[in-house]
Amino acid sequence: MSLSRKYAALGAVLAGTLMFTACSGGGSGTTEIKDASADFGFQETGFPIVSKQLDLTFSGTKAALAPDYNTMTVVKEWEKATNIHINWENLPETVFQEKKNLILASGDLPDAFFNTGLTDAEIATYSASGTLIPLEGLIEKNAPNLAKLLSDRQDIKAAITSSDGHIYSLPSIEELGLVQFPNELAINTSWLKKLNIPMPKTIDEFHDALLAFKTQDASGTGKTIPLSFMPGSWCGDIVDLIAALGGVPDNMDHRIVQDDKVIFTPTQDGYKKAIQTLHEWYQEGLIDPESFSQDDKAYLAKGKAATENLGSFVWWEVPEMVGADRANNYTLVPVLEGVDGKRIASQSNNQEIARGAFAITRTNKYPAATMRWADNLYDPIQSAQANWGPIGETLQKDASGLLTQIPAQAGTSEGERRQKVAPGGPKANTADNFTTVVAPEPRAAERQKTVNELYKPFAGNDGYPPVALSNEELQQISTIQTDTTSLVKQNVAKWIVSGGIEQEWDGYVSQLKNVGVDKMIEVYQQAYDRYKKNS
Repeated sequence: MSLSRKYAALGAVLAGTLMFTACSGGGSGTTEIKDASADFGFQETGFPIVSKQLDLTFSGTKAALAPDYNTMTVVKEWEKATNIHINWENLPETVFQEKKNLILASGDLPDAFFNTGLTDAEIATYSASGTLIPLEGLIEKNAPNLAKLLSDRQDIKAAITSSDGHIYSLPSIEELGLVQFPNELAINTSWLKKLNIPMPKTIDEFHDALLAFKTQDASGTGKTIPLSFMPGSWCGDIVDLIAALGGVPDNMDHRIVQDDKVIFTPTQDGYKKAIQTLHEWYQEGLIDPESFSQDDKAYLAKGKAATENLGSFVWWEVPEMVGADRANNYTLVPVLEGVDGKRIASQSNNQEIARGAFAITRTNKYPAATMRWADNLYDPIQSAQANWGPIGETLQKDASGLLTQIPAQAGTSEGERRQKVAPGGPKANTADNFTTVVAPEPRAAERQKTVNELYKPFAGNDGYPPVALSNEELQQISTIQTDTTSLVKQNVAKWIVSGGIEQEWDGYVSQLKNVGVDKMIEVYQQAYDRYKKNS
C-alpha cells in the first residue's frame, strides 16, 4: 500500500467514515461496495480526477518489447491529467496466462485488471465469486465517454453484458474490418506465367494449376509443393476451398451463422463432399503431406526456403509467409467459383469487440475514481494514442485534423514501435473514428481494401457474434466442444490422407451426436438469440 493511501485510510478512520456507496452488486457473490474516492478529493467531472494523488495497482499483460509502462509518454500524460499513479504489475503474455488464475483465486488482488484478455469462463467464474464487481452503475455515474458509446451502440453493450444482466469487464474495440477473412489463398504467379496458365477463376482451374505445378515440376527442384496449409489454424486453413468444393462456408470453430441459424459445418453433406475431393487431390500429390502436422514456425519457414518450391498457400498476408523479397511472385487468388457455380467466402468468428480489457476487483476501495480513469481512455483521441502511441511521436494531425501515422525509423517495423509506445487496454477505435479521428495504418488500409473488394461481397455466412455465455452455458458445452473438435480434426486429416469417408461418415456423425454436438449448437443458438434480442 502506498504512503498516500495509508494516510487517506487513517484519515477516514479518524473521521468516523468518509466513505460512500458507489455501486451495488447484484451478482450472486457480490456485496455492496463502499467507495473512498472522496478521501482523495474525487471530482465527478473535469481533471484532475482526484486533488490528492491516488495510487492504484493494475495487473495484466504487456507486449514483449514494452518498457516499464510508467516510462511511456502516453501513460505519463494520463497520470499528469488524472493525478492517479498506477503501479503496473504487468507481465509478458505467456507468463501472465500462467499466473492469472493464481492471482484471481488469491486474496492478494490488484485494484484492477488491465490488458488481461479475461476469457468468458474466467469472467463468469470470478464475477459469480464476487472477485470482479459489476460495473454498469459505475459506468452510468462516472464514465460519460463509455456510457455514450454504449447508448449509441447497443451491439457493443450486448457484447459486454453477461447473461445475468451485469457488465463485469470493459471492451477494447478496433473496427477496421480486418479480421473477418483471415485465410487468404495465394498462388505463385511467376509459375503461372512460366507455365502459361491464367489466374484461376474456378475451383477446377485452381486444381488444374496445382496439377500443372506438380506434373511439370514448376520449381525445377523435383520437390515442388503445389499446396500447403494448416487446418484448424486461425489464418492458414482452406476454408474457402471447402466452400468451393462443397458449398459450405467454414471457419476454425466450424460454427457459422446463416439466416440467424447457428450451423455446425463438419456434419453437413457439402463438407463431406469437399473432403472427398480433397482426398483425390492428395492422391494426385497436390497437397503437402506436412499440412497436417506442421506448426507455424515450420510452415512459415517453408515459404522462405532457399529454393522457391511453394505453389500455393493460405495465410494472413503474403510477405509474412514468403518474405518481402519473394512476395511479388505471389498474388491472392480471387474467391473461386465452386462446383455449384457460386463464389463463397468463409467468414470467421474473429471479433473486433474484445471483452476483458479492464475489470475492477472487490478489493478496490476507489472504484469511482478507477472508473473515471478508465473512461478517459474511451475519449477518441486517447483511444487512438492507447492503440498506436502518442501524438508527436507516432501520430500527427494532417491538414484536416485527422491523426495519421508518422513513419517508423528505418530498421524498425511499425509493429515493433507500437509495442514500445502504445499501452493498449480499454479503448474504442470505432469504424466512425477511423474516418473522423485517426486514419488506419497504411498496411491496415491496404488490407481493408483487399477485404472489401475480394472477400466481403462473397461472404457466405455471418460470423458468430461476441456473445457472452453464462457460466451454466460454458459448463454445458465445455467437454462437448473439446470432444467434437478432437473428433473432427482426427477424422478430417485421416480422410484427406487415407480416404474412407464414404464408409465411415455415418458412424462419425453418430459419434458427434453421442458426445453432444446437437446440445452444443442448441446452447450457441440460445446465446445467439439472446444477443440479437439485446443488441
